[in-house]
Amino acid sequence: MLMTTPDSDTLYEALLARNPAYDGHIFVGVRSTGVFCRLSCPARKPKRENCRFFDSAAACLGAGFRPCKRCNPLAHPEPMVARLIDALEANPTHRWSEADIKAMGVDPSTLRRAFKRAFGLSFLEMARHRRLAAGFSTLAEGGRVIDAQLDAGFDSPDAFRQAVTRLLGLPPGQLRSGGPLTADWIATPLGPMIAVASQHALHLLEFIDRKGLPKSLQRLLKDSHGQLALGRNDVIDRMEAQLTRFFDGTEARFDIPLRQPGTPFQQDVWTALQTIPAGTRRSYSDLATILNRPEAVRAVARANGANTIAILVPCHRITGAGGALTGYGGGLWRKDQLLKTELSYARPPQETS
Repeated sequence: MLMTTPDSDTLYEALLARNPAYDGHIFVGVRSTGVFCRLSCPARKPKRENCRFFDSAAACLGAGFRPCKRCNPLAHPEPMVARLIDALEANPTHRWSEADIKAMGVDPSTLRRAFKRAFGLSFLEMARHRRLAAGFSTLAEGGRVIDAQLDAGFDSPDAFRQAVTRLLGLPPGQLRSGGPLTADWIATPLGPMIAVASQHALHLLEFIDRKGLPKSLQRLLKDSHGQLALGRNDVIDRMEAQLTRFFDGTEARFDIPLRQPGTPFQQDVWTALQTIPAGTRRSYSDLATILNRPEAVRAVARANGANTIAILVPCHRITGAGGALTGYGGGLWRKDQLLKTELSYARPPQETS
């Protein structure tokens, strides 16, 4: 789910005016506080550069924002949903399970369907997003592993270690400050992403639920001799600012230096991908032709799938014959939404005399 209209400037004006017309349809995530609100929220208004707009509460939660306690953007008229939301707010670090739901006298299947209808994700998924975002933020701010574990709601150090390792391919105790590579959690309307960068280039940008993410990070760790820190650097800040403009419909231009390990052929494919204009689709065959390798369609497809810098190296612009959506590591629904986002960037056809 992705909000493409109205534009972000209009939405920010609505936020300043506390316009209730968008309630339930548009939400704002505030990066300086980490919360998301209704546009009619009575709280003090954030600066424009700290605002990200989303078209669902699920997208806000997936991007790592927690609900505002003043405007209560997760309020829901269905008693069962409201009851579980209240329980989550009362204990956001609890590791919720189906057994907990049953103990409250609620059928897990019924609740799952109700949450999917209301928010686009299940109650257990919502709770997991809240925990992991809290723990990741603690680590990124230089907090102790034990504090991150507790903030993420894990009673067991081993369970927290396994969760971080599944996500980053490295246990929390090995996340060192001052290493050559820095990783951070990036909020987007399509869910959270992990960005990894050196002081000079972006090395990885992936959605956190991509199955191949741990392996991709392991390859980077070999390249950096196992040194990975959590936090921010100038490259990640610049990339996030440009990514924000992309999703806001303002600009689809990225000028961040990129570096990802690959064979010469893969590098050629990734370079060619960056020449495809936003709002344009190409097939694997088209890309092979651009490379003067028309016989290498399958090799092009494999290189396309091996790309680990999403959006900036726009492998989502490659579709099957006739424009059919084909495999995408971040999920076909994200590929579809990225292509829809780029419709505003499509160049009008040139008139011929």
